[in-house]
Amino acid sequence: MTRTRSRSDSIREDEELRLPRPPGVLRRFWARHPVVADILITLTCLVLGLAAGGRVGDTVPPPLVGAMSVLAPASIVAAAATLLWRRRAPLVAFVAAFLVELLFLFMLQPGSSPLLLVACYSLAVYGSSRAAWIGWGIGVGALTGAALLLMGGGAITLQAGVDAVLGAVVLGLISTLVGVNIGDRKRYLAALIDRSRQLLVERDQQAQLAAAAERARIAREMHDIVSHSLTVIVALSEGAVATADRDQARSASATAAETARGALTEMRAMLGVLRADDAPLPLEPLEPTPPRDTVAAAQRAGYPVTLAVAGSAEVAPAVAHAVGRIVQEGVTNAMRHAPRATSVTVRLAYTVDTVTIDIVNDGVSGRVGREGFGVRGLAERAAHVHGSLRSGPEDDGRWILHAVLPSSGTPSDQTDQTLEKGSS
Repeated sequence: MTRTRSRSDSIREDEELRLPRPPGVLRRFWARHPVVADILITLTCLVLGLAAGGRVGDTVPPPLVGAMSVLAPASIVAAAATLLWRRRAPLVAFVAAFLVELLFLFMLQPGSSPLLLVACYSLAVYGSSRAAWIGWGIGVGALTGAALLLMGGGAITLQAGVDAVLGAVVLGLISTLVGVNIGDRKRYLAALIDRSRQLLVERDQQAQLAAAAERARIAREMHDIVSHSLTVIVALSEGAVATADRDQARSASATAAETARGALTEMRAMLGVLRADDAPLPLEPLEPTPPRDTVAAAQRAGYPVTLAVAGSAEVAPAVAHAVGRIVQEGVTNAMRHAPRATSVTVRLAYTVDTVTIDIVNDGVSGRVGREGFGVRGLAERAAHVHGSLRSGPEDDGRWILHAVLPSSGTPSDQTDQTLEKGSS
């Protein structure tokens, strides 16, 4: 659903942009009441235009006096009325103004009306600079051609024709220059304001994206810490209750307490990072979780977990953290969903370019969901360091979690090929 922008939204944006007020009382009134301004301009041009075209009887031959006495005022009134729409249709007012100039010329009373001044200015401000210059050139050219035609036929004198053309040139040139200057400045300010509004929208969007990324990061960290620790604590507590050996029960309880303290330490560290002003980027850890600690905790809880490490290579901190979390979540899922597993194997293979993680367990029974928060978080962690991860059951009743991560966090061509093979 598209949200409709309201006037209050625009006002709030303008307040955030801290736009200055237009200088001067008259200019502020002019900007706030454009209709009143256009009516005043139209009435002024109408009065001055009728005054300029009111001497029809002095120059027009007697047979045409009656027609011209009606045509001239009507044309001036119609041309002046187009100024009411000069902001929305400046070209119409411009054409009407030049037609009035041609009418004055054919009335054998060449002169310039204020309509031309306002029309050229309006076309430059509310149209475009290019349209203003092209229109002014075409209008002056048409007026010059008509003046030459009348002078060639002896209808007007050379002086009258030159005065008519020069009047249109001077008034049109002045008003066009002023209009181009003001129009370009107006369009430039409008572009700046529009860009500023876009930046405000983008700033809000970036803030929302950052908040969403932070929430996702907190959810991943909380899930990894709480889920693994509680799984181990539950297993140890159940073992302590089930055994009749007081020494084993006491050892299991002590291990559960130690696991809980470790989870609290991790959680305090994470909350401290969130409260700090220089918090790391999303998914960036304080310290990576060692896979050996995860396996050792599972073994203390009584699960048949083994760890095999092949090779050794320096990896980026983000990759080391992703490896630790993937192993932690994979072992936790095996403990939770395959409590009767007879074997949980964790294999880590380090090369110069990649780190391969395989976690295989048996004891899978029934339908196991694939869309849990843990697996989704692991996929996001792998994608964060440009790696891949897949997790699912095999036909022989085993569950396999396979991940390939680049050692540097940036995959090379060889890594890309490895990832494609691992995903197939």
